[in-house]
Amino acid sequence: MMLPVPVAHSVEMASLYTVEVPFDRTESNAQTAAYRAALTEVLVRVTGSTAVVESEQMATWFPNPARFVSRYRPGPDGTLIVSFERDAIEQVLRQAGAPVWGVDRPLTLVWLAVDWGLGEREIVGVDDPNRLPGDARSIDRNQLLRERVLDVAGRRGIPVAFPLLDIADMTNVSFSDIWGGFDEPVLFASARYEATSVLVGRIRPDELEPPQWTWYFDGLRQNWVGQPEDAVAMLANSLAAEQVIDPNQSIDTIRVTISGVNTVVAYGRVQQFMENLRIVDKLVIKTVAADRITYEVAVQGGVERLSKALASSSILEPVQSGVIDTSLYRLNRRPFSTDIREPNAPGSLEYRYRSQDD
Repeated sequence: MMLPVPVAHSVEMASLYTVEVPFDRTESNAQTAAYRAALTEVLVRVTGSTAVVESEQMATWFPNPARFVSRYRPGPDGTLIVSFERDAIEQVLRQAGAPVWGVDRPLTLVWLAVDWGLGEREIVGVDDPNRLPGDARSIDRNQLLRERVLDVAGRRGIPVAFPLLDIADMTNVSFSDIWGGFDEPVLFASARYEATSVLVGRIRPDELEPPQWTWYFDGLRQNWVGQPEDAVAMLANSLAAEQVIDPNQSIDTIRVTISGVNTVVAYGRVQQFMENLRIVDKLVIKTVAADRITYEVAVQGGVERLSKALASSSILEPVQSGVIDTSLYRLNRRPFSTDIREPNAPGSLEYRYRSQDD
């Protein structure tokens, strides 16, 4: 099956540095303990793994978590909501040579097929927006599965979503497609959500056989076995392994040309997007000619990291076209898109402004 190349989509996780932790006012040093627990969770989110918080150096890097707290407030059910200073924490991590995962993270679409037994089979979709709080939660098995996935995803700082399961989805995808491992229709249906990360799960709760999972991301395919919590943890670890940049990498200067910028509004949108890219260390306009702007961009991580950041834009599209054959997805192998023009030169990227009906 030949599929259009989907538009890469990232979500800015603005709440990475705010967490909710248990808070028992009756305990001595309750606030200090809450700060330490909150900082531990934040560091797992920011570094992408538990390695930093399990290291002996963490106490040396962060001897007093209170110094990094920007604000706190009581939460529901005896909890404390704590927010930390992002820049201060990232500075410590970088100085220590620890990895830092940015706030722009790929959206993962979760297709979950569940065989409840006795012929009852379902695909888990988004929650009903009209549901009242607590309405039928004790018997809503799908809701419980969603909450298990969303809870771990929230603690690991990765955005996930479930399909709408509307007419468009059900026209393209059936329970048998997911259960049988025929994932081409699933990937096709996922394109409308602009999700470059797709997690496909198959669960039979009453059987001893553990749930089966397949993850697709940027041409990579991996198979996993485990409960939903295990699958989301492996998802977070794998995404971090793909995206976290080694702090010791050098800063590269890359030339980026954007065409189709033929109005003042278009110029303003492009300039604002480029200036707001968090991964950019330095941005300089080199030339403006006709409808083309050429930038020199200094970024840690090189062309690959910058191209991923640019792909998250809804106003830019790469100056290349083609299709991708999903049959090229193989375990731990990366497919190559066909009919794709190579970049003009190493260390350069070219994009076109996508008209917003200016």
